[in-house]
Amino acid sequence: MNKKTFLSRLEKAGVKYALDEPMSKHCSFKVGGPAEVMVMPGSEEEIAAAAVCAKNCGLPLTVLGSCTNVLVKDRGVRGVVIKVGGGLSQISIRGGAVRCQAGQQLSVLAQKAAAAGLTGLEFLFGIPGSAGGGVFMNTGAYGGEIKDFVEEVISVDFTGQRIARKADELFFGYRTSVFLQGGEIITDVRLRLAAGDRGQIKSRMAELARRRRETQPLDLPSAGSAFKRPSGHFAGKLIEEAGLKGLAVGGARVSEKHAGFIVNAAGASADDILRLLDKVSEKVYKTSGVRLEPEIRIIGE
Repeated sequence: MNKKTFLSRLEKAGVKYALDEPMSKHCSFKVGGPAEVMVMPGSEEEIAAAAVCAKNCGLPLTVLGSCTNVLVKDRGVRGVVIKVGGGLSQISIRGGAVRCQAGQQLSVLAQKAAAAGLTGLEFLFGIPGSAGGGVFMNTGAYGGEIKDFVEEVISVDFTGQRIARKADELFFGYRTSVFLQGGEIITDVRLRLAAGDRGQIKSRMAELARRRRETQPLDLPSAGSAFKRPSGHFAGKLIEEAGLKGLAVGGARVSEKHAGFIVNAAGASADDILRLLDKVSEKVYKTSGVRLEPEIRIIGE
């Protein structure tokens, strides 16, 4: 079986897709070659159908969310990309129980929780990612991590099987979870939050938004923190101490505002960003003996 069969089956199932879709339109870095086939599902059932069909047709399968922590290489992504987005964005709240579909934005989730007088997710406000991606990477900031509030996660595997896991089965760690092993697509996240004072919650969110504006290069395309935090150190501090603020390769540059960010300053290619990541890692290792590991997920050819 082949791509033609796959597309025919998608059409019969009513699943939306696009051919040779530029990933630069979808990724926060604003770079990346085309996805051979991009599937834009509107339900968990459509995700399962697309995944099963891709596997049965022998097509490579890549799963993406908001693409805010992703670098797609210049030649793009072969096979099928399932982009879990606005088609799965429902949120429901009952008491302290919150259910959020995987395609909803983390900032919206934080705002909805705040409006319901629930505290805990203030740190998510301003993070440009999806709920599914947040669980996938165990998103964290300003002392908070999503793992501390997750009760259950629903996923489907590439055979179409629906899987429900409780928090202790998710193997959360620093920027990791069981889902990094691959083979599954997060569709639904269940969280448990505590009641709080709406005024204090919104004040905390406003304070974190102010800190982000003052310390992060939000005016230029990036994928957030470029490197994971090494044990006992801060990546940004090591990069700054190595004198690398403003270092550029092509259109990619180490941010002068926050050395932990690499930005697309002037029409960068994915290759520019990759070469800059390597150069920064090498120079930091020479000056500090610490090996930096990319936090950005790198995919494609």
